Amino acid sequence: MKTIYLNRYENTGLKIIAILFFLLILTGISKSQSVESIPSGNESVSLWVKEHFAKGKIPPFSFIYGGKNSGTFITGWQFSDEKLKSDSPDTNKFVFTYSDIKSGLKVKCYLTSFSDFPAVEWVLKFSNTSSKNSPLIEKAAAIDYSFVSGENGSYNLHYSRGSNATRSDFQPIDEILKPGKDVYMTPTGGRSSDNTAFPFFNIEMPGGQGIVVAIGWSGKWYADVLQNTENSVSLKSGIEKMKLSLFPGEEIRTPEICLLFWKGNDRMIGHNQFRKFILAHHSRKINGKLAEYPLSGSFDYGDPAPCREYECLTEEYAVALVKRYQDFKILPELFWLDAGWYTGCGSFKENGGWWQNVGNWSVDKERFPHGLKAVSDAVHETGAKFMVWFEPERVRQGTQVYREHPEWLLKLQGNDNYLFDLGNTDARLWITNLISGIIKNEGIDYYRQDFNMDPYPYWSAYDTPGRIGIHEIKHIEGLYAFWDSLLVRFPELLIDNCASGGRRIDLETTSRSAPLWRTDYQYGEPNGYQCHTYGLHFYLPVHGTAIYSTDSYTFRSGLGATAVTNWEVTGRNSEPVPAMQKRIQEFKELREYYYGDFYPLTGSVNNTRDDVWLAYQLNRPDQRDGIILAFRRSGSNEESIHVKLSGLEDNTIYEVNYEDYGVIIRKSGHELMDGFDITISQKPSSLMIRYKSI
Repeated sequence: MKTIYLNRYENTGLKIIAILFFLLILTGISKSQSVESIPSGNESVSLWVKEHFAKGKIPPFSFIYGGKNSGTFITGWQFSDEKLKSDSPDTNKFVFTYSDIKSGLKVKCYLTSFSDFPAVEWVLKFSNTSSKNSPLIEKAAAIDYSFVSGENGSYNLHYSRGSNATRSDFQPIDEILKPGKDVYMTPTGGRSSDNTAFPFFNIEMPGGQGIVVAIGWSGKWYADVLQNTENSVSLKSGIEKMKLSLFPGEEIRTPEICLLFWKGNDRMIGHNQFRKFILAHHSRKINGKLAEYPLSGSFDYGDPAPCREYECLTEEYAVALVKRYQDFKILPELFWLDAGWYTGCGSFKENGGWWQNVGNWSVDKERFPHGLKAVSDAVHETGAKFMVWFEPERVRQGTQVYREHPEWLLKLQGNDNYLFDLGNTDARLWITNLISGIIKNEGIDYYRQDFNMDPYPYWSAYDTPGRIGIHEIKHIEGLYAFWDSLLVRFPELLIDNCASGGRRIDLETTSRSAPLWRTDYQYGEPNGYQCHTYGLHFYLPVHGTAIYSTDSYTFRSGLGATAVTNWEVTGRNSEPVPAMQKRIQEFKELREYYYGDFYPLTGSVNNTRDDVWLAYQLNRPDQRDGIILAFRRSGSNEESIHVKLSGLEDNTIYEVNYEDYGVIIRKSGHELMDGFDITISQKPSSLMIRYKSI
């Protein structure tokens, strides 16, 4: 992409304007060739919107239509704008419509700006209003735009890995850009945060400013960040493969694009603004209040062979276990029933196994003679909630869904996993009604959805020439419609978003759910869990993992805004009851800090190794307090590290409590931000420090 600059404040001659216009037409340039500096505040964002979404202006998105780039013709299309009713006093909603009278194609941009954050977001919808198929629509980029910093300098891209069940899941990556060098991001396999990419990143620009970008698309999105010149950077993002004609009356959507603009001398200002933004505008609300995801407890502790995960659980044992939790005063806020509750899953059965029987969405009455209702009733008697695992998009051969509706399954030769076609309206409504009935009849409070397969090969196999990308688009639209239907039918429902761990995290799923099990990495390995907490906290406040034991190092490694107590409560390997009671109370005390501002205190370059420290700070500026968590790993030869806190008040005195050592000191905010040493003499070991202003 080439960029042409024009200083709009100069009294430029008509001849130069004509030359520039000719070059625009000649090169087929789209609006990735903007010249303004980035917005600097809420009002500035509103002005930016008015400037770019207006009659005669090339908008900050692009597509190819009938072989031509939209930047060469869209200003000639009919344009209209409308302000929509907003459900929040802090948001302004608009729809900008670009209509081609000749072909009947309409492009509607649904845009939201915010009065409480310097942010803007939008999604495009393409519709064919004619009576015949549209010309081909290709390479629809929901954003295609160049940002100018106003001064030369270094551009730094802060982005992350996705999840691949490794210690390096969500690993932060910091890359210095150079003119002409781009960074291209896309997840593998068709799940939005799978392995190679994560749809949240921060473009740090010269002059103490930047843009946190979030993409809302639970399929195979892409983002291309390119430094054009010494003082500009471009961003292009959309669905990676799209080349299709729309049928008469057909409508499709693009990924959602969110831009949060920040100013300051530290890029963590942008990250923490974005964390607050996510809580305010892209987190589940119930009765108008931010939903608090719970501390969960599990039903499974590894029964002897031939039992596998959850496959020998019975109604009687589950009810007894609930009572055991209550008797021991270690009651979680949520009881979590994972896979294996449905027909065919018992380990003693010929074709048993939870994995092989996905698609049998009926309760196994041999093990649960009264259904799951008996378990949920026992849970509710304690005052806790009940959550159950489903995996509606994956279907195994021979199961209920396979037998009753084979026409709704996408198949690959040689693969026994079938993809349930959520893009088929009849299929989506059927599965919505089926699962809604189970939720209602079995007394289920919260819904857990897993997805243990790569959908992209299925979508691609079923696309035809002239309809490339349509199966992905329809499936993702169907997923959102399915979840939205559940949330409407059950207003107090929470959704746990799992896809082989955290492989489908993006702006759209975050708006409806949270990943309570963010990775399938080695169950209970604490150093990896520290890394995952560290990486995800740059963008998302709410995510969880399991806690497998009550020792300080393991417990603190799994801390977050939510968590799963996967420790054993029966048998010889059970954790001590007083220790479990203590940790549950401690979690409840610490949970609120994870909604605060996050600051890394150690670097991310080598944080997956066993010979380093990892430390971070969680600060609550409104309460003027916070915590520090530090981990010295087994291979580290350094007893002390030097840390500098952030977000404190210079002249305020803070009481600093080293709880593990029984030591309390007082320091000014200036002293704490200027730097001090923390020491851990044993390894591996951890240290928690609480501080508050006095």
